[in-house]
Amino acid sequence: MKRWAWILVILALISTAGGQTLSSPIANPVASLVAGDVAGDANMGDRPQGTWHEAEPQERMFFPRDMLWGWAQLDLAPPHNEVDPNQCAGNVAQYGGINDPCSMFARYMLSGILEVRPFGRGPLRRFMVFGAPTFLFGKNLPKTLYTWSPDAIGIEHSWGAGIYITKGFEFRVTQHFLFDRLGARNTYLGPADLGSNGPWGRYMTLGVRKTFGTRRW
Repeated sequence: MKRWAWILVILALISTAGGQTLSSPIANPVASLVAGDVAGDANMGDRPQGTWHEAEPQERMFFPRDMLWGWAQLDLAPPHNEVDPNQCAGNVAQYGGINDPCSMFARYMLSGILEVRPFGRGPLRRFMVFGAPTFLFGKNLPKTLYTWSPDAIGIEHSWGAGIYITKGFEFRVTQHFLFDRLGARNTYLGPADLGSNGPWGRYMTLGVRKTFGTRRW
């Protein structure tokens, strides 16, 4: 159930990103941009990343209009450049040849980040939660087997919470999980199987993020 929840998160991100952009038409984009800059930071001509924006008078306390932010990305790894989630040994073909079941080297990668800021007013406006899943698909063996198969491999993911401090600084807590295998790959796949620890393993961090610069789009 947890794995399918991540899939729903990605689909929701793709659908709501466009919806939020189209739901707020701007009659005069230049005037709106200038007005926002003055409100957010009177000394800056553009809206740099990390500038704090105060709540508008009509903003809701719960589930505000700017609650969601994120991105989704689909990548294709050409043959001989497969994504390795560190589930199988690189010399896997020495164990079972072209038919070795530990073929978890990905051709396709679907990744994304979703940030949710559920409060629109007051001190809680600075709070947010986020999730960052990466889905891998493919069936390949280094130097032995290269296919275009979309067989599900698994999910590498983390989630956490953050609080905006000031001047583009955020305090963040991040929990990273073990690699979750999907479908027929969720079992022991022979002597080349390295286990589900994945490239990063399980960890928790406390950190500070600084956002800077102005995005062109």
